[in-house]
Amino acid sequence: MATRLNPYLGFRDEAKQAMAFYQSVFGGELTSSTFGEFQASDDPAEQDKIMHSMLTTDSGMVLMASDTPQGMDYTPGSNYSVSLSGEDEAELRGFWDKLSDGGNVTMPLGPAPWGDSFGMCVDKFGVSWLVNIAGSQP
Repeated sequence: MATRLNPYLGFRDEAKQAMAFYQSVFGGELTSSTFGEFQASDDPAEQDKIMHSMLTTDSGMVLMASDTPQGMDYTPGSNYSVSLSGEDEAELRGFWDKLSDGGNVTMPLGPAPWGDSFGMCVDKFGVSWLVNIAGSQP
């Protein structure tokens, strides 16, 4: 198996809802395990929280996430983005439409100086997304 770099998102009590949302955007198979299933927390309030979740799509995309336990620091920020790029305009525009719905478009999806279509948004869970659709090659 080749080495892969996969985004891993941290949430505070929203991982289950966020990953279901991402599955509705990208499709694929979603697996999730709770803290309770692995006896990973003694806190009764955390038993149903997500310890690990993974979404794997037919096209090979993998997105992972978990809930951050109450005893650990959780500071949402703007120090990361998840980038989607490729040539399938219909697929990428579909992802863009779903991700930006209910979120905040920080740069509308449109022509970019490098010849592609590019846009940026923050989805309703506070995750920053970059979408790049490859332009026609000369």
